[in-house]
Amino acid sequence: MTMVVFWYPGSTYRHKITQWSSIQILIKSDSAFQTRSAKYCHLLKKGCLVTLYMAIVCLSGDQSFVTLATNDSYVKGALVLGSSLRNYRTTRKLTVLITPHVSEAMRTVLEKVFDEVKLVDVLDSGDSAHLALLKRPELGVTLTKLHCWELTQYSKCVFMDADTMVLSNIDELFEREELSAAPDPGWPDCFNSGVFVYRPSIETFNQLLQLATEKGSFDGGDQGLLNTFFSSWATTDISKHLPFIYNLSSISIYSYLPAFKAFGMNAKVVHFLGRVKPWNYTYDSKTKSVKEDAQDPTMIHPEFLNMWWDTFVTNILPLLQQHGVIKDAATGVKAEEVTEAVSHLSLSAAAMPHSPPSPPAMSSEERKEKWEQGQADYMGADSFDNIKKKLDTYLQ
Repeated sequence: MTMVVFWYPGSTYRHKITQWSSIQILIKSDSAFQTRSAKYCHLLKKGCLVTLYMAIVCLSGDQSFVTLATNDSYVKGALVLGSSLRNYRTTRKLTVLITPHVSEAMRTVLEKVFDEVKLVDVLDSGDSAHLALLKRPELGVTLTKLHCWELTQYSKCVFMDADTMVLSNIDELFEREELSAAPDPGWPDCFNSGVFVYRPSIETFNQLLQLATEKGSFDGGDQGLLNTFFSSWATTDISKHLPFIYNLSSISIYSYLPAFKAFGMNAKVVHFLGRVKPWNYTYDSKTKSVKEDAQDPTMIHPEFLNMWWDTFVTNILPLLQQHGVIKDAATGVKAEEVTEAVSHLSLSAAAMPHSPPSPPAMSSEERKEKWEQGQADYMGADSFDNIKKKLDTYLQ
């Protein structure tokens, strides 16, 4: 859909211009010129000579970025993602799916960043999604994520996990077709489901539910299910392979450091894979950096973590304070738990050091099962250094 708009220097517009020209007019009477919305009306006085620009504008109201927040912890990630999309002036709508585990206070904050906040309650749906959950209870979060295909008010969407952050405008992704995604660093013949382009469709939604019910997921999550459903991705159409810069895995930075040094500056989306998320770290507002841990491979290049926290402190923290999620203290920001999760908002240089929580110990069989499901703990027990040490014991 297209429309013709007029604007002049100083006015604001957000849509993609496909064709433009300019004219000069002399204002013969006081007149209001409206650009994108009434918010940007400007009053021009009689006698002004003004250059007006006429443009054919591509309307993008039927397209949206979509993310999912299953609890208050992931709301923080979703808020930073939404804020980063706004910062780089996306022209598309922003939609977030939430579950009943998200608190009312956090829902209110989400409404300040996103155009649409949609509650998805699979347990209370009474439909095929509920039946699928009864048969496959382990796919609870996956079945919730599949509801993004129900957003049929949009012609095309880009889904992004809440632990991603954009580093530049990525609206060009809407020029891709379903299902477009970047290769997964662990098995490049599979795509990573943290960022993908899709077309909402009730038919596709029902087919995905049927597959989930009948076959489940080979990795226990949405990525295995989606790769099974879109099984031709690896071989059929290379145009549906997004460059890795649209889903730069944080764990890939240290697993292939030379490539990151050569191409990392072109990254458009960073994906904080792994157990420890950005909101699990301690941030020092005076040094504007997270507390470094020599054992954490993410700290080889902590700039993305610092960028995440800078966005959080600058854009999100004031909203959390405004809505009472975080209280102001006499000395500044009070370091306290924002959600039920593990992270602390340590915004004082004098704050006590805080390390990410240690995961519960797993048996050898449990670890083997995780490996077979593609869920190795790359940042912990299964890190490269630990694997190398184990191999060294056999080679001695």
